[in-house]
Amino acid sequence: MEHTDGRPAEHLDLNLLRTFLAVYRSGSFTGAAQLLGLSQPTVTTQMRALERQAGRELFERLPRGVSPTAVADELAARVSAPLDELATVAGPDPAAGRADPVHLAGPAELLCTRALPALASLVAGGVRLRVATGLTDPLLEELRAGRHDLVIATTRPRGRTLTAVPLTDEEFVLVAAPAWADRLRGPLAADGPAALHSVPLVTYAEDLPIARRYWRHVFGRRLSDSAAVTVPDLRGVLAAVVAGAGITVLPRYLCLGELASGALVPLHEPPDPPINTAFLVQRPGAVENRDVTRVRDLLLSAAPAW
Repeated sequence: MEHTDGRPAEHLDLNLLRTFLAVYRSGSFTGAAQLLGLSQPTVTTQMRALERQAGRELFERLPRGVSPTAVADELAARVSAPLDELATVAGPDPAAGRADPVHLAGPAELLCTRALPALASLVAGGVRLRVATGLTDPLLEELRAGRHDLVIATTRPRGRTLTAVPLTDEEFVLVAAPAWADRLRGPLAADGPAALHSVPLVTYAEDLPIARRYWRHVFGRRLSDSAAVTVPDLRGVLAAVVAGAGITVLPRYLCLGELASGALVPLHEPPDPPINTAFLVQRPGAVENRDVTRVRDLLLSAAPAW
């Protein structure tokens, strides 16, 4: 975003940007004043000053609260992560009190290998997390019941009781240890998936959810094999296959290191691999705990690198 006179948005006053972000996240000048320990007229004055500096209107004033303009959406996307990082360096504000823990839930593998490392800086700065793992449908029901603040879901929730935004795309890859790969890649190229029929299949669950999708999408066939091993944690599936137990289908992000080192080998590299989108889900409406918004925004800004 640029000012109308061409000056870059980075020259905007830092204190005004902090107030702007509080208004953006709380949805009102009054809510921002409570978060920041300021008076409501002070917040109003600061937002008018920021709009003068930016040369653009940032919020539409409503009978109750405010609604961000497209310019505000763009500015928030640019400044939220840097301001949150700056807040973690400065440490928690004792006058602000201690916020409640943020209850985050989702698939164990994505939480442990991607989400939690991304949130480390917030935790170091005073944010408290309570993490739960599980399958998407039960976690979404628990979210509706108020047990979680945020859920990483492997499917978009239905209905209007929850709001969801795309978080990251998982690409699935068919892999095996090198000894299996040497035996299978030639027959697979020649005979198709029939060459894999007698090979032990290691999967997440008895109904082979990820493998079935891969077979249908890539080979255009129904997978009729049964699992040799089921492990309700893809990190266990990964460990078993690296050790030579058989073949499996995994999200590529989970086995990047093993693919790079040669501990795992892709058996097939289709031009159109199956993709699954993960969503970040929460209940609609204003969020009372500002740390929930900080966790949400940091996850959304970090996820493109996953």
